[in-house]
Amino acid sequence: MEDTADNKNLYEVSEYDGKDDFPHQPISNIEIHDSITTGRKGLLVLVGIQAFIILILIILLGINGVTLTHLNTVDMCDSTGASTGASTGGLGNTATDNATAQILDITRRILSYKANDTMYAQSSASMLQGLSANVSQLSQQLGTTDDKIDDIRSMGYEQMGLFLNMSDYLYQVLQTTGQSAQRLVNIVSTLSNIKDTATSAAGVTDDILVIVEELLQLQNVSSLFNSLTPVSCKDVKVVLPNSPSGWYNLNNQNTYCNMEELCSSGGGWTRLAYLDMSDATQNCPSGFNTYNSGGVRACGRHTSGAGCASVTYPSNGISYSQVCGRVTGYQYYSTDAFYGPSDINSYYVDGVSITRGSPRQHVWTLANGITDTYNNNPSIICPCATGSSQTVPSFVGSHYFCESGNHASGWLSTLYTSDPLWDGQGCGVLEASCCSAPGIPWFHRDYGNTTTTDYIELRVCSDQENANEDSPVGFYEIYVK
Repeated sequence: MEDTADNKNLYEVSEYDGKDDFPHQPISNIEIHDSITTGRKGLLVLVGIQAFIILILIILLGINGVTLTHLNTVDMCDSTGASTGASTGGLGNTATDNATAQILDITRRILSYKANDTMYAQSSASMLQGLSANVSQLSQQLGTTDDKIDDIRSMGYEQMGLFLNMSDYLYQVLQTTGQSAQRLVNIVSTLSNIKDTATSAAGVTDDILVIVEELLQLQNVSSLFNSLTPVSCKDVKVVLPNSPSGWYNLNNQNTYCNMEELCSSGGGWTRLAYLDMSDATQNCPSGFNTYNSGGVRACGRHTSGAGCASVTYPSNGISYSQVCGRVTGYQYYSTDAFYGPSDINSYYVDGVSITRGSPRQHVWTLANGITDTYNNNPSIICPCATGSSQTVPSFVGSHYFCESGNHASGWLSTLYTSDPLWDGQGCGVLEASCCSAPGIPWFHRDYGNTTTTDYIELRVCSDQENANEDSPVGFYEIYVK
């Protein structure tokens, strides 16, 4: 409500300085690089060696199982107990023992060569050649299993080649290999005693399966990031279910992913919009007016009449069917909620309008009523407040929050910083139902099977000049999935 007598009490506002409002210090969780440094080639060879070791382990376990079965059969048929296999209870094959010894040797050398990538790569290559020759000899001695071993070995070479080409995902490879290193040591240790008990073989098999599952997970990541479609946080969550919340390099952009549950929906949320004016390094978007009162900074309209200040956030091609977010604002002077024209393209609200795409489609509205305690102006208090006579535009429906930051019967030309808006806290007696709205402070729209790549637009609007009313925002974050 216009009150020129009090205009001199208005707080001064500072001009927007044109800086970007997004933080530029991401915490790297997954980094996708175009190339890999020479000093890390040895680490990629480690992945190949692990894949090759797993191949050999599988062959040895298969041989062990066949041999144990054979020995058990001999013992049953020979009642004199003259079977030599019974005394060893295990592999009993020179070539097999040689392969096992070489695996032990490779593992020891892997651990000792980490400090020197060049020597590590050369020595590892030499060891692989020797181990390959030993497996070939083993294959010839086994006769009837020769073709099967060749097939397994060919598959192993293919998988090893796949992992060696995954330079783009070095960080994930290092994580997985680091976690698997101790398991490999345990496996080799168990192989040393595998001739003593068949139970050890079962334990080794379980450990191998765990490592294989981790390596196959990396293969899924490779497929994801080699796809032609834009990658979302939801995609990452699917292939890496234990991924933490944080910054990810997706589609050549630093993107914040919330991997926890939001708006009663599981993780994998991609953040499109973010502003936190409590961070001194952030500034208002272009075209917004900066408020600074009592240590509170907020971004409002920069107009001399009715209108909106707008900022848009592209989806970068990410397809989504849900929108989840929250906004914190402050009341300035005499805001009157839904008192403007019932037109989505106009200043239909004193507060914040969130839409998507063009033409605009309504997502959520955050309205700002004039008071939350006194019902002496029923036409300009929140429509959810007791005794209100306001109506909500049809395109808004029930998709809105409304709150006032003023607890008095009158209003002043001041920024009401003591009671932030749309947080569901500090409501007066009239707004009990407003502050118990489902989900508050988080709003949520679920479009079911309908997906879109629309950009998100956030507007701060009022039906009078900003000297008379405004609802500047101090914080917001908007996610899609």
